[in-house]
Order: sequence, then C-alpha cells, then structure tokens
Amino acid sequence: MDTDRASRLLLVVALALVVGFVLVQVGIVPTPWNADQATVTINDANGEPRATVDAEVADTWSERYTGLSDHESLEGDEGMLFVHDGEGERTYVMRDMDFDIDIIFIDGDGEVTEIREARAPEADENGNNLEYSGRAKWVLEVPSGYADEHGIDAGDDVSIEYA
Repeated sequence: MDTDRASRLLLVVALALVVGFVLVQVGIVPTPWNADQATVTINDANGEPRATVDAEVADTWSERYTGLSDHESLEGDEGMLFVHDGEGERTYVMRDMDFDIDIIFIDGDGEVTEIREARAPEADENGNNLEYSGRAKWVLEVPSGYADEHGIDAGDDVSIEYA
C-alpha cells in the first residue's frame, strides 16, 4: 500500500510540474524570477565592455513568438533578450517586423556564437520565410548595425543581469 501511495504522490507532483511549466510558457503565470528587463553587457576577450543593452525579456513561448513584431523600432542601446530553457539550435523569423535588426546568438556559457543581420519583410512578405539560425540559450535582438558599430564578434563574452 505504501508503494501505491508513493506512486500516486509522484504522479501528482509530476503532473503539477508539467501544468506549471505549460502555464509559464503560455504566459498565463509569470516566471518565478518575474524579470521583465535585463541589462546585457557584451565584453571583449580582455573583459572590457563593448556594449551594454537595456533589454526587454521574452522568456515565455508567447513572448518569444511575438518578439519585436509589436514594436515600431528600437532606439540606441535597447533590445530584446529571448531566454530559452537550454542551449540548442534556434531559428528566428522576421514575422510581421517593421524594421531591420541584428540577431546575436549566445550559448549556455555566455559566449556569442553567431551574429545575423536580419532584414524586415518587404510589403508583399509576411516574414515567415526570413529565417536566421544559430546555437543559443539566449538570443539578443538589437537595432540593425549595432553589432558592427560596437565591434561585437563571435567569441565575445556576455553577462546578463535581470532587473
């Protein structure tokens, strides 16, 4: 009887974790860390800052799906930081975007792996076919040309401080 009770308890706990995970990913329940903003600092090989970005955090499936498509533009050192559960191959699309951006892919160790210059869709495109991929746990989207202006390269270190 004790084994049966333990099995049921384990099943209930597992079900609660799955339901909680789904509710967070859909955006119904906020993430436990409840971070809406982050400061992302990109450093060169010597640890000297190349750039600091004030970023909105997209850490649920719903927020990552919408991304910057509901923004008209990004200013100066503004961006959006997409947070994933783990490192993997990520593909971002320019769905319904109104402006060009740089997409910076960051691995689980906080190192820039790829930088992609992403154009906004033309008037006759929806942007779903404009795909940009890289290996990442975090993806930082910044204004177009930002990476070049600040000398950001693959291999640079990134630190993230949630606000």
